[in-house]
Amino acid sequence: MANIEDCKIITLPKIPSEKGSLSFAEAEGIIPFDIKRVYFTYDIPAGAERGGHAHKNLSQLIVAASGSFNIIINDGKKEKTIFLNNPRNGLIIHSGIWREINEFSSGSIVLVIASELYSEDDYIRDFIKFKNSIC
Repeated sequence: MANIEDCKIITLPKIPSEKGSLSFAEAEGIIPFDIKRVYFTYDIPAGAERGGHAHKNLSQLIVAASGSFNIIINDGKKEKTIFLNNPRNGLIIHSGIWREINEFSSGSIVLVIASELYSEDDYIRDFIKFKNSIC
């Protein structure tokens, strides 16, 4: 079972130019899983909270493509808050980790790169059931 110490910040490569910078993510050598889905959330209202679930099988890289936010991760024993505010840095969250995202700055965009296609069956949306499943 994963723990929060397995969730790491990775720094994406940067290619700077006078026209702006480009960063990228690839499954081989940068992200430790095959990429099956990419999505992003935006137009997030003030005070909103996202996440509030764990995944049974899916791993993710979460990036603050714009703005900033906190990600609270919990493995059932420990909890940690990670602040993301740089589009080159992303947090790898493995399956079996509860996550909540909050404290969004205005104009935040949450970019998520996932190891699996969407499946409602992969979600654990109740924290008590999550804690009971890992004990």
